[in-house]
Amino acid sequence: MTDSSLRVLCVDDEPGLAALVAAYLERDDGIGCEAVAETDPEAALDRIEREAFDCVVSDYDMPGRTGIELLSAARESEPDLPFLLFSATEPDAIAAEMVRAGVSDYVAKRGGVDGYTALLRRVGHAIDGDGGSFGAGDEGESAAAVDPAADVALDGVCTVAPDGTFEFVGDEYGRLYGYEPDELVGERWQRLHPDEEVEHIRTHVIPAVMEGERWTGTSEGLRADGTTFTESKLVSAAGDGRLVISVSPFDEVAGGRAASD
Repeated sequence: MTDSSLRVLCVDDEPGLAALVAAYLERDDGIGCEAVAETDPEAALDRIEREAFDCVVSDYDMPGRTGIELLSAARESEPDLPFLLFSATEPDAIAAEMVRAGVSDYVAKRGGVDGYTALLRRVGHAIDGDGGSFGAGDEGESAAAVDPAADVALDGVCTVAPDGTFEFVGDEYGRLYGYEPDELVGERWQRLHPDEEVEHIRTHVIPAVMEGERWTGTSEGLRADGTTFTESKLVSAAGDGRLVISVSPFDEVAGGRAASD
């Protein structure tokens, strides 16, 4: 039984995927919502303007309007509506667009049930009021990204501005280090690593990434309480100089496998 007071709009130009996302959401007892599928971004925008929704889940690459263009148009009538991208487009390719538009969260489409499990968790957070937006510094448990070298899912995401400060911090990323997302926005990335790890990242990781490589490996994270842990990490650069970083605790990642630098 769903709670009819909660409604989620699922937008994807592939009808089967739109319906599948809606079905997963409605089956989840933890969310308890009515999920509505739309395949046309224009029709989706019309529904957003006419009907009440608690969250929108949209693909990015669609004919007529991208998911972010749909979000920008929807913001004119619903400025606070949580909006999640569920997309196969890599986050580093659209990081600047996500920040400017105020995407609440990003979840990577990937094979099997893992992508849908991550999506359910993040939609639940958004409906509960935990979601924020890229560029606003609030939350979103953002951006599961797939590490192509290790074939693992990395579920915490952030973006780092060219000046080295956190621009967006997802909920899962903040939680991993023991912070609320807005405690980290505007802080320098060095805050989350011991001094020796900062030097390694500065001299080995960032130069490689800025030359166009995608760095995957493990590094040492520093929590708010002063404890450290091994993290599996993917670092890539967006075209405008932003860094997009995805992490997971190393011992939770696919049997502990990760590529080294």
